[in-house]
Amino acid sequence: MTARHSALCVEEAEEAVKELRAVLEKAGITLPTLRIDPASLAREAPCPLVELGRCSVATAQRLAAVLR
Repeated sequence: MTARHSALCVEEAEEAVKELRAVLEKAGITLPTLRIDPASLAREAPCPLVELGRCSVATAQRLAAVLR
């Protein structure tokens, strides 16, 4: 992997987090710890993962209802 490819992967992950946060917000759902997983960026050639994080039971139920 080149440095440019890694940078593009990180940019793509950042955009995905931003887009997911916006869509969830429109549905009235907030995932407080939605972010790029920092451990996945620690590799020599980062391959970012999106961490959805923890949420309350009520938030999980709202998310499930929206996805149905």
